Amino acid sequence: MHDVYPLLKKTEFPDIFRGKLSTVQINLGYKCNQTCLHCHVNAGPKRKELMTLETINQTIEFIKKFNIKIVDLTGGAPELNPHFDFLVKSVKKLNCHVIDRCNLTVLLEPNKSYLFDFFKKNNIEIIASLPCYQEKNVDAQRGNGVFKKSIKVLQKLNKIGYGVDKNLKLNLVYNPQGPNLPPNQKSLELSYKKYLFDNYGIFFCSLFTITNMPIARFGSTLISKGYFNSYMELLKKSFSSEALKHVMCKTMISIDYLGYVYDCDFNQMLGINLSNFEKKHISTIGKLKSKKRINIANHCYGCTAGAGSSCGGSLL
Repeated sequence: MHDVYPLLKKTEFPDIFRGKLSTVQINLGYKCNQTCLHCHVNAGPKRKELMTLETINQTIEFIKKFNIKIVDLTGGAPELNPHFDFLVKSVKKLNCHVIDRCNLTVLLEPNKSYLFDFFKKNNIEIIASLPCYQEKNVDAQRGNGVFKKSIKVLQKLNKIGYGVDKNLKLNLVYNPQGPNLPPNQKSLELSYKKYLFDNYGIFFCSLFTITNMPIARFGSTLISKGYFNSYMELLKKSFSSEALKHVMCKTMISIDYLGYVYDCDFNQMLGINLSNFEKKHISTIGKLKSKKRINIANHCYGCTAGAGSSCGGSLL
């Protein structure tokens, strides 16, 4: 796989600074039951990296110490970490709102069917990947048969109240198929809702459109196909100063599976450490100052292109 960071390091992206921390995004490991073309963490079935119980306990202490209210679980497939349930139960005791970034099909894996009831019992918000509402496009991006499995899981989630009961949030995520910006989020959401209901009887709350980041597997693919420079030009010329005001790294930090801290999940994948570029572990951090400069590179244009992009979709 191509090393993308040397192409991103030199940048004219504006300085940004952290505000009040409200969210911790935890990468529980790179193991996944899917291998998606747009994956910015290069996750897959052969990856073995998983957060240990010791690091999970250190993370829980970090969340308690800094009074974090939103815990965002990601991977890989976070549910494949053997300590997933323990972490969820522990942070719920701290009155945290828990988000699970779910690829849907993981719930059909052996011994994972209990998660449907576990999610409901713990009132976990599900943000589920479904990069298109048509079978051909989803399978092309995520693998043969993924769309039908995803539909089956969505129907089961609806059956227990997700996407129907306002307290059980089920949101979907759209990623472009190639080196393009996402379309208008609201318009696409209406199309998703109509198609999925008319054809499969599926309900969901909101659609989040997320720009593909020119890093890891997607960035390497861009280089291989000769699209990297043109995609970067698209991101730069689409820069929005309004989107810049709302980028997620201002209120969130990212923790990798080893317990090291980064300004965001994308910086984590590029190995760009916090502030002064010193590698910092959650067990050694005494305080996190606001107004601290966030480390940047050219991939940051992905969060500020067009209507902006974050883990919660469009910023505008």
